[in-house]
Amino acid sequence: MGYMSFLLPHLRAMQTQPRTAARRQARGFTLLEVMVVVAIIAVLAAIAAPSFTPLIERWRVRDAAEGLQSTLYFARSEGIKRGGNVIVMKSADGGGCTNATAATQWGCGWKVFYDVNQNNAQDTCDSTKTPNECDLQTCAAPSRVEINFASSNGYLTIDRWGLFNSAGNNSFNLRLMPQGSDTANPAATALCVELGGRISRPNKGDATCPS
Repeated sequence: MGYMSFLLPHLRAMQTQPRTAARRQARGFTLLEVMVVVAIIAVLAAIAAPSFTPLIERWRVRDAAEGLQSTLYFARSEGIKRGGNVIVMKSADGGGCTNATAATQWGCGWKVFYDVNQNNAQDTCDSTKTPNECDLQTCAAPSRVEINFASSNGYLTIDRWGLFNSAGNNSFNLRLMPQGSDTANPAATALCVELGGRISRPNKGDATCPS
């Protein structure tokens, strides 16, 4: 009896220990702790956000430049295939885009079509006819990017040899920059079209083409 009375308190203590440990393990964060963590994250995000702006601007400009360069390659291949009379034309303002007010502004997108009657304009699309002047390719306005095409009258043509012509010029450049800035912005770049039809881009952070 004395031996049992000695073991009984110890057995009871052993039974209560796992439950006490389980309660301690199940304990989560308090509301105050969560609010402090959220506040710290918000402060760090506010500090870091401005440093991401140049990176985002460079990405947007690069994406627009690659899209426009791809369109020029496509238009050149179509010009060779169709014997010339292919046009790349800027899209007009609309749909919330106001970056194409002048003929030299290409910031609202562009399109490619075959100019059947060679009037340097896109006539009504009639898909039942072959050939027709329906869009061969369309590109939407790039996000927050301005495109300045100084020697443009709103379009450029491609002949049977795949050579470009814009307002009588066979070599020209298109400058791309973040919206609201200029070519001095480190994110700005350019597309350079040379006399032989070669299309190139200058080094990173440079918006000038070789003369």
